[in-house]
Amino acid sequence: MPVPFQELLKKYDVQVPRYTSYPTVPSWTQAPSQDQWLNEIRHTLKGESSSWALYIHIPFCETLCTFCGCNTIITKNHTQESPYVELLLKEFDLYIKNAPELSHRPLRQIHLGGGTPTFLSPQSLSQLVEGIFSKVKKATQHFEASVEVDPRRTTKEQLLALRKAGFDRISLGVQDFNKKVQVLINRLQPYEITAEITQVSRDLGYHSVNFDLIYGLPQQDLASMKHSVQKTLQLRPDRVALYSFALVPWIKPAQRLFQDHDLPTAEKKRELYEEARALFLAAGYVEIGMDHFALPTDTMVKAQTQGELHRNFMGYTDFKTDLLLGLGVSSISESHSMFHQNEKLLPKFTEALERGELATHRGHILNEDDQVVRQRILKLMTQFHLDVPTESEVTVLKNRMQGLEEDGLIEWRGQTLSITLAGRPFIRNICSFIDEHLQKANPVNGQSKLYSKSI
Repeated sequence: MPVPFQELLKKYDVQVPRYTSYPTVPSWTQAPSQDQWLNEIRHTLKGESSSWALYIHIPFCETLCTFCGCNTIITKNHTQESPYVELLLKEFDLYIKNAPELSHRPLRQIHLGGGTPTFLSPQSLSQLVEGIFSKVKKATQHFEASVEVDPRRTTKEQLLALRKAGFDRISLGVQDFNKKVQVLINRLQPYEITAEITQVSRDLGYHSVNFDLIYGLPQQDLASMKHSVQKTLQLRPDRVALYSFALVPWIKPAQRLFQDHDLPTAEKKRELYEEARALFLAAGYVEIGMDHFALPTDTMVKAQTQGELHRNFMGYTDFKTDLLLGLGVSSISESHSMFHQNEKLLPKFTEALERGELATHRGHILNEDDQVVRQRILKLMTQFHLDVPTESEVTVLKNRMQGLEEDGLIEWRGQTLSITLAGRPFIRNICSFIDEHLQKANPVNGQSKLYSKSI
């Protein structure tokens, strides 16, 4: 007999990682030196068939969105633009000097994230991307250039500058279309603004438009969720990222501005997702992973169908490169066997680059066990099933995950572990039972004040 969903929530709505990486950042221990990290880049891009992707973090925002968990700098002082762009180009020059393979191997993807990338003027955006592109070899096929924008802070001139540079994907921060919710999260954004930027993007030739929505925000209910999705469907974005609101006030103090009674309970929060999911599926969208939807013509659907869907710090992507290089404050880079994160504070980031050094904050060197578990969690997160190679490992996992199986969240067929439909809302919990670092630290699943809750 199926376990009632309310009982599953009581049992599994605990703090667990989101698994945009493995090991997760709190489990990083052995950080690479700068020489080790540069050697890793050279080694990773040694093969002629290798390729890489680039993420650039623009931390500036003119106003604080109280739901946000990103690393941001709140300011209206646009005189910071030019010095920051110069720092980014200086950082990239340092990489090119020490790892010239970055100039020789094809760049398959560039993504500007934030913060608010469109905090930068059209001139600053052009200076940045042209400075990067002048030193790299862009892939001749399947090259993708994307940018996150705040529709309230975005102009046609900015989008035109990026489009001329080859950008073809745009992601609009929307979160919610209801004014009472927008007031509480300090993000007043009328529907008309979002609609205008969507249309301008399409008119300029951006062939893919993504909306970021969030469920679980203060004052959201089923009626408001339905309203937001219906307004979204009117604009028919190619992709929708429907993220769970991560409540982490010990990391982001602005979230303490919410009252507890403003936030939906775990059960109500999941109902918001299911309401949105039903509406998107009815409108012809395909569910991707645990929190994305895409039109059937989108490349992400093809990637999921062909087993090529990938997941990293930027969420789900439709392809994987050998290296993801991060530039800017707090950016994270990753290769097959290493993670590297930049300094999170702008003064420290600046000081390191002015010394002619990489702005290393922390990182992790993956051992063989880390690499195995990383691939297993990635497989579950993208395909909802996993083939375990040996019977002895199956026995270990079966014993560890017996409760999940009894609750109907997983099932075993021989040496294949599959997540059931009932288990998909708890995919983060399921992955936590494979997370060897978390199991060793706290076998009862969950650590206080490290992660957001699973629902």
